[in-house]
Amino acid sequence: MLDTASATPDVEVCGLLLGTGGRVERLVPARNVAHDPARSFEIDPATLLATHREARGTGLAVIGHWHSHPNGRAEPSARDAARATENGQIWLIIAAGDMTAWAPHSSGGGPAHFHPVAIEVA
Repeated sequence: MLDTASATPDVEVCGLLLGTGGRVERLVPARNVAHDPARSFEIDPATLLATHREARGTGLAVIGHWHSHPNGRAEPSARDAARATENGQIWLIIAAGDMTAWAPHSSGGGPAHFHPVAIEVA
């Protein structure tokens, strides 16, 4: 993920996190199909569907996604907050060689609020 993000610093790169119980077992890179990939990300729907199908037979689940921030801040943006839903999934954000993880929480209407999630890279 870090290599992919640093290789394309002008656009947001993205992918899915597969795992169980909050533990990431596998990373699935995806094409960013957003209208403006320099400012936003949208995971390729074909990759999303194929990954969910594949995960069903492995005991793994899509537990979140990752994306990069070309702005250099490894924290959720206002755009992230506007799109997030409280669904228990992890938002892993990469920027400037750093990686942070977040869980969105919603209080009803308006943008989500994110709380940091501790991560350990093995």
